[in-house]
Amino acid sequence: MSKSLVIIPTYNERENIERLIHTVFSLPKSFEILIIDDHSPDGTTGIVKDLQSRYNNRLHLMERAGKLGLGTAYIAGFKWAIANQYDYVFEMDADFSHNPNDLPALLEACEKGADLAIGSRYITGVNVVNWPIGRVLMSYYASAYVRFITGMSIRDTTAGFKCYAIRVLKAIDLDRIKFKGYAFQIEMKFTIWKMGFHIVEVPIIFTERKHGSSKMSGGIFSEAVFGVIRLKWRSLFRKYKPLD
Repeated sequence: MSKSLVIIPTYNERENIERLIHTVFSLPKSFEILIIDDHSPDGTTGIVKDLQSRYNNRLHLMERAGKLGLGTAYIAGFKWAIANQYDYVFEMDADFSHNPNDLPALLEACEKGADLAIGSRYITGVNVVNWPIGRVLMSYYASAYVRFITGMSIRDTTAGFKCYAIRVLKAIDLDRIKFKGYAFQIEMKFTIWKMGFHIVEVPIIFTERKHGSSKMSGGIFSEAVFGVIRLKWRSLFRKYKPLD
């Protein structure tokens, strides 16, 4: 039986985290969860610790010293998943913008042969709920911009709801993934695409958070805009091939 791990980075998510954990564990498919918390001052980790006894050996917690960036959280989680021999590894936000009910569909796509399954907002139009039109347009055209610069055909290049087959994470030199914020999602997809892995997009509906505050900032967005150019430039001098 395959083992699936959902990695959820958190910072001040006490309003969402308990309900999210219960929802994931109520799904018909079996998932484990790794919470990676960046020293939330609101008590997020305390809630997770209280739930660990209820969900014996299915709920895991990694505590970090402070806000070290989304990318570094996922890289730490990927290495933990490899060390603990999972078969499929997911990225998911803690705020219900990613619907936990979509996890089985992403898993099914990988079980059918995809190396990376992306929960895509734009593969069947624009499937975003409760965003102002300005933010929708910014996100949609950001993906178009990334496609133009990189040459990728992926519709939702900035998506953060994904399932990886573990062979992909083992093949990537994770220490060479440099971006920490928004651009991390782009760099991972670009690396996997350049290495020739099979990528599919699974349609989802993205819903803006109801509780807590967004972690998006101008600096994170700027990293993505200018980082894509640096990413493309560096790729001209790099060979992408699976590690031995």
